[in-house]
Amino acid sequence: MPVRPSIRYRTLRVRDYDEVYAIWKKAKGIGLGESDSRQAIARYLRRNAGLSQVAVCDGRVIAAVLCGHDGRRGYLHHLAVARKWRRKGVGRGLAAACIEKLHKEGISKCNLFLFAANRPARAFWTRLGWSVRADLLLVQRETAGAKGPRLGTC
Repeated sequence: MPVRPSIRYRTLRVRDYDEVYAIWKKAKGIGLGESDSRQAIARYLRRNAGLSQVAVCDGRVIAAVLCGHDGRRGYLHHLAVARKWRRKGVGRGLAAACIEKLHKEGISKCNLFLFAANRPARAFWTRLGWSVRADLLLVQRETAGAKGPRLGTC
């Protein structure tokens, strides 16, 4: 009888970056940019210490998710599972680990961002009990070149 490999979940560390980034890069539906550099991810992990997670099997990272909060709401970013490990409960395990950690930090709700055309991701999250909010829009802008408000006179 073959031995089933043991998957364990642990905190994502900066030294996992190369393996994690490779998984993200191969995953459809994950948009990567300058905020996903090693330096930016290191800053995110410091700011949200102990929340982001990886799944590891035989010493190799097979899945990862960024998890953090702003003191009010939690956020998950870039949950991705290496192709060979999909549909085995690994992504569900990562999401559950993050939700548990956020709950322990006193965070009562968690949000995530999906590309509207990413139907597999939408199906995955709704199967896990997440709700799509049709009443909200994402509004965004670049911070480079932003100027402060113009102050008028009294």
